[in-house]
Amino acid sequence: MAQRTVLLVLFDGVQSLDVTGPLEVFTGAENQAPGTYRIRTASLDGGPVRTSSGLTLVPDTSLADAPAPHTLLVPGGKGTRGPAPRLTAWLRENGPRAERLVSVCTGAILLAEAGLLDGCRATTHWAYCAKLARDHPAVQVDPDPIYVRDGHVSTSAGVTAGIDLALALVEEDLGRDTALTIARHLVVFLRRPGNQAQFSAQLAAQTARREPLRDVQQWITEHPAEDLGIEALAARAGLSPRHFARAFRAETGTTPGRYVDRVRLEHARRLLEDTAGGVEEISRASGYGTPEAMRRAFLKALGTAPAEYRRRFHPAPTR
Repeated sequence: MAQRTVLLVLFDGVQSLDVTGPLEVFTGAENQAPGTYRIRTASLDGGPVRTSSGLTLVPDTSLADAPAPHTLLVPGGKGTRGPAPRLTAWLRENGPRAERLVSVCTGAILLAEAGLLDGCRATTHWAYCAKLARDHPAVQVDPDPIYVRDGHVSTSAGVTAGIDLALALVEEDLGRDTALTIARHLVVFLRRPGNQAQFSAQLAAQTARREPLRDVQQWITEHPAEDLGIEALAARAGLSPRHFARAFRAETGTTPGRYVDRVRLEHARRLLEDTAGGVEEISRASGYGTPEAMRRAFLKALGTAPAEYRRRFHPAPTR
């Protein structure tokens, strides 16, 4: 197998984890299979850069002297949110030469400004998806996935999603066993599904200000199989159903029913990922009652049935 050069672009204001997350993944792969990756970091002039958290990173070389990359990785951070004409010009000229073009978080903004995402489906940090779509209408922005792969272009959501994408690339290059070993070492999942929402039900909704509503949110999370109808939840909060529904939406930004749906989906998803329980058992434990009800919920939210979802995490062994 030919050695692949992975080039990580550095600049002032870069998000340090956007760099170090994928760097640890590719370095772990090189440690597992020596000679597969040649990993280099480079800034415009070869000088140190200061990350958004104040950490100083010293690159291996300048972009002008960097080796031609197989995989060109552009991280995100505060440094992507202002004009960067020199870096954009370098990407516009050199990006098309890479066999794989990868961005982490708002690194997608730099790729888009260089014209490298035109006509591509892409994602970025959820807080910047609207900006990416507004400023670059030729880019097909999908705000939900952890990462998107469209031909030779791969873009990931915020920060830690760069680890997910790097693991997917290593799995493509070196196989599942190598990628799984790295994931275990980093104590992360090998593969979150590509159409998983960028944040959990608890993070998607705001935390209520009033204690009774916060308690109800916590109760829902801890007891997805209980009666979570509006009357039962309102009684737990000590409010009338109408007052509870109005207050819950005002303080969390979502309705009680939608919040319950998200929590139950997330609970079922985790059980499918992490346990060997049957679909019927998981449907009851997650509050769906029947496998068919859970199947409909998965198809609506994720576009896949529970059995297929589980196969992504527990593929049948090859003979």
